[in-house]
Amino acid sequence: MDQFMPLWEVFIRTRNGLAHRHVGSLHAADAEMALQAARDVYTRRGEGVSIWVVPSAAITASDPAETEMMFEPTGSKIYRHPTFYKIPDEVGHM
Repeated sequence: MDQFMPLWEVFIRTRNGLAHRHVGSLHAADAEMALQAARDVYTRRGEGVSIWVVPSAAITASDPAETEMMFEPTGSKIYRHPTFYKIPDEVGHM
């Protein structure tokens, strides 16, 4: 039966202020059922404050074989990497 239902990717935000994190996948007939199933499966211990469900078919990902081509151009743009800034000690850990 699962092979006839779309696959959904589940993202959970564990606390306000944090990013959503991919926690797994599930099959469901529609978005509402996917949301309910995600709540039941992935937040059993009350660890979530927000759930996103996304059809797997709607996700476009980069090819791991093209990692160098995809991410190498950013290496030459040092202004995007704040490694040369001095952070005052009173700022603390950033």
